[in-house]
Amino acid sequence: MTLSNRQRRRISLGIQSLLFVVVVATLLVLIDWGAVQQSFFNFERISSMFPGVITTGLVNTVQYTFFGFVFGLLAGTLLALMRMASFPVYRWLATGYIEFFRGIPAILVFIALGFGASLAFGLNLTTLQTAATALAIVGSAYIAETIRAGLQAVPKGQVEAARALGMPAWRAMITIQIPQAFRIVLPPLTNEAILLTKDSSLIYVVGMAGSAAELTKMGRDGITMYQAGMTPLVVAGACYLIITVPLALLARRMESRGSGKPARRRKKPITTTPATQGVP
Repeated sequence: MTLSNRQRRRISLGIQSLLFVVVVATLLVLIDWGAVQQSFFNFERISSMFPGVITTGLVNTVQYTFFGFVFGLLAGTLLALMRMASFPVYRWLATGYIEFFRGIPAILVFIALGFGASLAFGLNLTTLQTAATALAIVGSAYIAETIRAGLQAVPKGQVEAARALGMPAWRAMITIQIPQAFRIVLPPLTNEAILLTKDSSLIYVVGMAGSAAELTKMGRDGITMYQAGMTPLVVAGACYLIITVPLALLARRMESRGSGKPARRRKKPITTTPATQGVP
């Protein structure tokens, strides 16, 4: 008996579904759910974290990410323009900066600002200044390449048409090329904001007061403070998801809107006119 492709596919899906059910049932039987609850969901022991400690960590993480992204976006736009400039020195400086900070770990930038800045220059930066500056330095190198790709994706004919009408090059760049480039690169910029949110956890290497703690430090300290196993880290991870999931959904929405799919047009109702009757 020869099976059709559709029948083979149905049999394959049935076997896979059966194996999945068997694996899940086995895990449900073997896992010690009491130990899991004590290690990962022991919220009674960490009740004192709500709402003060959780709110402080969440607000600090948002602040570090916001200021780091804003300053990184400004610096990244400038670097992208320098990378595309006709003056070779600008291109060399921008290329060196981008390749250097894309090639080193972000944690080195945090350490350099947290400890090296005070030793070398006598600067006493606050935790917010250190985190925002480090995130801006690292993020600007990646944002610059993203914006440069967006600028190069704008059709050259539009800029050439503006120049033919007598518009200066700088004005054509600001009013025509940059706005269109930002519309193109909005989804990857949103993804960069998600990465900076997670990189903000590196501020723990420089040390900080409890009032400046972000989510990762809050979760790490909670392990020893509350004796609740991994529950503080579970809470910290959930708080990160509160920030990153809406950003990811926003990026997907912008990608779908910019994918070039034509908008659905509402069908016009079909109206019928009665046939004209002949005059008797």
